[in-house]
Amino acid sequence: MSKIDKLIKKLLSNPKDFTLEELIVILNYFGFYEIKTGKTSGSCCKFCNENKKIINFHKPHPTNIIKPYVIKQIIAKLKQEKIL
Repeated sequence: MSKIDKLIKKLLSNPKDFTLEELIVILNYFGFYEIKTGKTSGSCCKFCNENKKIINFHKPHPTNIIKPYVIKQIIAKLKQEKIL
């Protein structure tokens, strides 16, 4: 099993220790790139793919761990777009 497959499997298990970096790797794998608006994007992360489908969420803080409800929203969005 490749590294990306392990990360996807981890994402689908709704982990409590999923980091922003791991999520970015998965979104990049599925063709999403980060949209940065202005000098800083504040606390918002926004990703878009070539079909103009957008995934946005708040950056985790003070730690780098993604909140469980955000993971569920991202999984739902990827399934809705038939990516997962």
